[in-house]
Amino acid sequence: MLDSQQLTGQVASHVRAIPELDTTLHPAAATVALGLREAARSEGMDLAIVSGFRSFERQLSIWNAKYRGERALFDRQGNAFDYASLDDRSRVDAILLWSALPGASRHHWGTDIDVIDRAAVPADYRPQLTIEEFGTGGPFLRLSDWLSLNMQRFGFFKPYTVDRGGVQPEPWHLSYAPVAVPALEALTIEVLFAAITVSDMEGREQVLARLPELHERYVRNVG
Repeated sequence: MLDSQQLTGQVASHVRAIPELDTTLHPAAATVALGLREAARSEGMDLAIVSGFRSFERQLSIWNAKYRGERALFDRQGNAFDYASLDDRSRVDAILLWSALPGASRHHWGTDIDVIDRAAVPADYRPQLTIEEFGTGGPFLRLSDWLSLNMQRFGFFKPYTVDRGGVQPEPWHLSYAPVAVPALEALTIEVLFAAITVSDMEGREQVLARLPELHERYVRNVG
């Protein structure tokens, strides 16, 4: 069981560097991720992890940059918002379509990975992690379909498969259930409130005032 600081990514005592995967993960997730990669390799795919463990501070930097308009915000269809037209509430909602609250990212647990197939693209290709890349005609469609059929035997599932009114579908995002499921149960509103309260998060008061709603819609709303 992860403690509150591990759950919110404020410490990294529950994860370790995995050179073979070029990322940092919870040891239990790392073991099966290696097996998943080997299984994909036997089918001619080079499963690469482009994002593993992410700290609170890293998630905070992403959030603050988006809140200040230093990084683009996108709607559900992937079109850029006019930042100047967004009030504080709308800005929070726009960020949460594609980025987690600091303290609430599943990547804090070291159980979740974003993956691509490097064998399907040129060496200098820079993945964007878009629906188009994993959809019909996209370079990673074969990997996505293969994962849907094979990931469960390694303990992985896709937490964001359809639009449930919260986080948008992310076919590249896998979660290691044996650790992630209890972690989600342990990440209560109270744990998240405590982490955000002492941070220098942009829009903090707006988020804290709405935290029960945001927790239910963007943290617990998976499947």
